[in-house]
Order: sequence, then structure tokens, then C-alpha cells
Amino acid sequence: HRWLRVGWVIVQPSEVSKVIIVIFLAYFLDTRKGEIEDWKRTLLPIGLVIGTDALLILKEPDFGTTLALVMVVAAMLFVAGLRLVYFGYAMLAAFPIALLLIFDASYRARRITAFLHPYADPLGTGFQIIQSYIAVGTGGIAGLGLMEGKEKLFFLPEPQTDFIFSVISEELGFIGAVLVIALFCVILWRGLRAAARCSNDFGRLLAVGITVMVVGQALVNISVVVGLLPTKGIPLPLISYGGSSLVMTLFAIGILLNISQNTS
Repeated sequence: HRWLRVGWVIVQPSEVSKVIIVIFLAYFLDTRKGEIEDWKRTLLPIGLVIGTDALLILKEPDFGTTLALVMVVAAMLFVAGLRLVYFGYAMLAAFPIALLLIFDASYRARRITAFLHPYADPLGTGFQIIQSYIAVGTGGIAGLGLMEGKEKLFFLPEPQTDFIFSVISEELGFIGAVLVIALFCVILWRGLRAAARCSNDFGRLLAVGITVMVVGQALVNISVVVGLLPTKGIPLPLISYGGSSLVMTLFAIGILLNISQNTS
């Protein structure tokens, strides 16, 4: 099923799976101290679990969440002590698979084309990112004023979810955009601080995974809005409209706060 019920909120399984994978990986790596580079006992089981979960998320389809999941897993493996050469091997193996996934689906190929040449089709594939450029540029330093933005009313598609940062930039300007980025930097600082002060490896890895999950997703979303990455369909954590992302992000941050309170 594409949706699960958590309490009174209907959530996407992909949002739930990200948090579950972070918890599982923190526990599993904690049990493999000194064996992080063992193919049979560590890397192969992780590959099977993450690969299966990634395939299920791709089946939804949700390519953006899959990339975010891989980013979180890579960060946790790096903190656990995996050497950089293994990441190079993984990237070489994943590159042809990523190309196949991108060009196997026409909408993904169109997103790449729109990213590289948005003005080649300004009323078609490039329309959304061009309108995002206009919204961000129109805001100036102080913005047009709260609720005074025009792009969200008639032009910018999905302004309440994936492109909410465009609306913030238009209405609150450069000052508001920098403030949002600064708040995510605070989450990054506090999350890594909690990880550094944690007295056990499980809590340290869990704190790193949750921090990268939240801040990394925010970085990808903002990069898409300003044209640094192709459109992914990833919401901005804690800000974009939608119960799935909000519920699971709050759940994850609750765990992070618990780790922070119990650091030595």
C-alpha cells in the first residue's frame, strides 16, 4: 500500500522507512564494531536491506527519497569508520544503475532536460523552475511582504510543498531565506554536537543519521528551488505542507532530543 495510518495521520511508507532504516543501521553498526569492512558480516547485509528498501521506494515511485536515503546511509557508514575507497566502489557500481533509472522513466529524463536547459521549453518542462527563479529573484532583500507573493497564486506549481522555499524567498526576501537556512544550520550544529557528546556508538550513529536525514533533505530541496539540482519532489522538512513528512520528521527530532538530553 502507498499509505499507512499512524494514529490519526495517513503517512507514506517511504517516510516511515527512512526513520526505521536509520534506527536499524545505527543498531546494526553498533553490533559490528571493528568489522565495518567485513563484506559477509557487515556490508552485504546492509546492502541487502538498504537495496530492498530502495527498490520498494522506487516502486512508489519516489526517486528523490531513494537518493536521500542513500545519502543518510553513506553518512552513517562514514562515521562508523568505513574507508573512502569503498564509497568510490559504490559510486562506480551505482552510476550505470542511476542512468538506467533516470532514462527508463520519461518524466525523470524531462526533469534532467529542464535542469540543464530550462529555457528551451519555458511553457513546458522548464516552466516550474523558471517560475521558481522569478519568485526567488522578485523577493529582493526584504521581500514583498507576508502573504503578498504572486507566484503562488497563478504561476508556480506546487508552491505549498516542494517549492515552499520559493514562496518564502518571494515574500520574506533574502533575509527570510537566510533565516530559514540558519535554522537548519542550528539543527545541524545541535545534532552533530549531540552525536559528538554521546557516550555510546548506537546513540552517536543514530544522532548522525537523523541529523543528516533532516538537514540533507533540506539542502536538496533548497538546491532544487534555486536550480542547483534537478527537480526531485522532496519536501522541505518542518515547513512544506503535508502530514507524512511532518509527522516522521518530528518523530525523528524527538529521538534526537532524547539523545541530546542523555549525553555525558
